[in-house]
Amino acid sequence: MMKLEGALFPWRFRLVVGLLGIMVAAIAWRIIDLQVVDRAFLKGQGDARSVRHIPIPAHRGLITDRNGEPLAVSTPVTTLWGNAKEMQTAKEKWPALAAALGQDPKALAERLEAQANKEFIYLVRGLTPEQGQAVLDLKVPGVYGIEEFRRFYPAGEVTAHMVGFTDIDDHGREGVELAYDEWLAGVPGKRQVIKDRRGRLIKDVQVTKNAKAGKPLALSIDLRLQYLANRELRNAIIENGAKAGSLVIMDVKTGEILAMVNQPTYNPNNRRNLQPAMMRNRAMIDVFEPGSTMKAISMSAAIETGRWKPTDTVEVYPGTLQIGKYTIKDVSKSEGPVLDLTGILINSSNVGMSKVAFDIGGETIFRLAQKVGLGQDTGLGFPGERVGNLPNYREWRKAETATLSYGYGISVTAIQLVHAFSALANNGRLAPLTLIKTDKAPQTTQVLPEAVAKTMQTMLQQVIEAPRGVFRAQVPAYHVGGKSGTARKTSVGTKGYAENSYRSLFAGFGPMNDPRYAIVVVIDEPTKAGYFGGLVSAPVFSKVMSGTLRLMNITPDNLPATQQANAAPVVPLKANGGRG
Repeated sequence: MMKLEGALFPWRFRLVVGLLGIMVAAIAWRIIDLQVVDRAFLKGQGDARSVRHIPIPAHRGLITDRNGEPLAVSTPVTTLWGNAKEMQTAKEKWPALAAALGQDPKALAERLEAQANKEFIYLVRGLTPEQGQAVLDLKVPGVYGIEEFRRFYPAGEVTAHMVGFTDIDDHGREGVELAYDEWLAGVPGKRQVIKDRRGRLIKDVQVTKNAKAGKPLALSIDLRLQYLANRELRNAIIENGAKAGSLVIMDVKTGEILAMVNQPTYNPNNRRNLQPAMMRNRAMIDVFEPGSTMKAISMSAAIETGRWKPTDTVEVYPGTLQIGKYTIKDVSKSEGPVLDLTGILINSSNVGMSKVAFDIGGETIFRLAQKVGLGQDTGLGFPGERVGNLPNYREWRKAETATLSYGYGISVTAIQLVHAFSALANNGRLAPLTLIKTDKAPQTTQVLPEAVAKTMQTMLQQVIEAPRGVFRAQVPAYHVGGKSGTARKTSVGTKGYAENSYRSLFAGFGPMNDPRYAIVVVIDEPTKAGYFGGLVSAPVFSKVMSGTLRLMNITPDNLPATQQANAAPVVPLKANGGRG
């Protein structure tokens, strides 16, 4: 019977077999198409829906002082973020989440409701790993953590203006952190993971790109000197009822800035109540007229011409000098009607300095001021640094010549002033400034003949040690040299000078047997005990120079003969011994 039916309908059998064969071929082709032909495309589509790349944060480079003391370090923190869509499914856990985050439950709920359609929102940033894990342990759906780094500054306000700080994304925003951001910032890595459609981690696949840590940076500053300078400047601001101040210590041989402090300052680790005025690195940003400190440069220019020598005299009686409608006055009464060049510096005679300047010409003083860096770019590349102003005239009239000679009509920064005095201290050689520790001798430039510089060293030593000198700047057991200055402040918004508003200045160096360190002190608007530089800034110079020479183990050069013979070497303090 079966044979009969097959014989009667052979075409049906062949049709069924053919259809089955076609179906098998189609399935086989589809398998080949999916597994071979379109495999890369389909795999990519699948990966796009499940494979994710999570950034691996890079460790920012360590900033240290010249002795390896940390000034800026990166510490691991946890940032918590949420998938607001997913979090809507567990509203009952929001109060517990708010409590763990230290946030107001109502405010958090309103925020999550308002952003219900977002798949990524920050919940809180910068928690310690322990705090972050405590929140994650609540197992709130849609709450996830990210590993990041946060900058911490061990020296706090003492190095704030120099080091600066980073923002919440670890990018430099002020100071060295900004100036050397590319050097310090590392390169983030990538980690490949598999997540489900709700964003939950299924599998950690592999690290596709390793994070590259930022490079370390050793600054030129000595943290011991930084603490010393900050303490003495702060005390001086309080004692004199001053508005602000700056202090810079420089190694005249290497050009390294060993300390740079400003008041007021701020704590970079807690900037909640930070005011913009506190962030000013006044040593580099504030410009001012150098006043009588400029006389050291003007006198150097006079001696360099060969027309003048220290014993030459100038008549300064009666303490005034009329130039047209302009009257030059000496602030204090001098020793007599005639002064030699050293006497002009000791008595800070504007009349005597002006008469010397008339003889050599304003252009001569201008050229030397330019050589020693006044009103010029320092090359430090510090964010916001000011250049100041060193005017040049086609015709140098008497008024412009006189005012330049005693420090008016020119604007400089504290860093420029200490650089200029470093040339006098370093036998006429000017080393390029640097904020970075250097281990090799720099290329210096001879901006003043050595004989002239040594003559000025002797004269500036007398400015401090002579009977009528600035005795408050003297340093026990050491010979030092320097010049005080007092400059009236210009009136903001109007022409001329403000009433009873001064800057008190002192610039000096030591020890005189081999000058190594130059220091500039600027006190802005002292109001209590007076305003003259020799009264306000000179004592600060004395204390800071004394501490510097001892901390740097410099042998005293001004001991009585019996003490000199028995003097033992000064033992330097440890790295944090200068903190106060």
